[in-house]
Amino acid sequence: MPVGERLEVVDALRGFALFGLLMVHMVERFELYWIEPRPDVWFDTVFAIFAGKSFAIFALLFGFGFATIMSNYRRRGVSFARRFAWRLLLLFTLGTLHALLYRGDILQVLALMGLVLIPFDKVTRPGVLIIIAAMLFLQMPLLLQSWAAAQGFAFAQQPPLFFSDTGLAQIADGNLGTLIATNAGPGFSGKWSFYWSTGRLSQIAGLFVVGMQLQRLGAFARPETFRAGWIAALVGSGVLWSALVMAGGMLIPPGPDDGGAPMQAQAFIWALDSWRALALTALQVALFVLLWQWKARSLLRWFALSGRMTLTLYVFQSAVMVPMFYGFGLGLWRDLTTAQSVLIGLTFFALQTAFAAWWYRRFLYGPLEWAWRAGTLTTWSIPMRRRNAG
Repeated sequence: MPVGERLEVVDALRGFALFGLLMVHMVERFELYWIEPRPDVWFDTVFAIFAGKSFAIFALLFGFGFATIMSNYRRRGVSFARRFAWRLLLLFTLGTLHALLYRGDILQVLALMGLVLIPFDKVTRPGVLIIIAAMLFLQMPLLLQSWAAAQGFAFAQQPPLFFSDTGLAQIADGNLGTLIATNAGPGFSGKWSFYWSTGRLSQIAGLFVVGMQLQRLGAFARPETFRAGWIAALVGSGVLWSALVMAGGMLIPPGPDDGGAPMQAQAFIWALDSWRALALTALQVALFVLLWQWKARSLLRWFALSGRMTLTLYVFQSAVMVPMFYGFGLGLWRDLTTAQSVLIGLTFFALQTAFAAWWYRRFLYGPLEWAWRAGTLTTWSIPMRRRNAG
């Protein structure tokens, strides 16, 4: 693949992940659902398809994007490691600002965890990277916590910090000042507690490594020659997910109702959920790439434009939907049904995609994408407008 050339299938897959994130956020009312959880068929369906998987696809493609950038600069004989660390700092800053509005922000997490990519880039042997990813996916800290809780160790039986987070109740009907102050305090600590306690950070690091390896293999750049690998990933992930579902109930340790330590069961459930989500993530990615090669490319290509503008569209989703749901704005989180929220999300994503199509007829980068690139390279001379734009 020529230096700097975009892979449309990767853009489309990223757009699909952005769509999935929006759908999850809509049924969650951008977190406020968890104040009064009332699951229904709409909620369960969206969660089954997208929850934990769309975010995982983002992490996978984040690792892929890192490897692509580093490879492009390596071909030019330039080291980009320090510049990439600066790029991550810029993303972390944007994510922190975004998290003041929406506590579920993922940019902050991807940026901070992205630092592990820099030393991983020095690992060139594929076998070593596979072992690293497997160890990260194994979720040993959670398995050890489950064992330690069963042995009666007090530290392992302590519930995580995010269990006691009461910030949502404060911000649901509060003003904008309350929202920002609460998100900057309990929201920030609660989010990181969740990612740490449930094994998400280990999962993200493992997905980064897999994304790097997929880039090095050319699995997206030459999907036709890698077709057997994608078919194997599709079949293998489906078999693994089925096995985890069937065996899950037998594997979970005793819970509090039958005398076991609560965290013994909970820690193992989090590990099991992580494995299931990874299996479904692999299945979705493999199916997407295979459909792209076969008959559905014209349909899936619809996601590509939004996939090129994920940073801008992701932040804009919060800028519009948080005021719609929260009390400082329209306060509709209690009034809208889950079906209505899904319909609004579908309509809004279609409008975002139409906007992206209009924008890219005139400009080379999305607004935040251009700012991030200019900030990374510390120059305002990055061309923005297309030469043939009217």
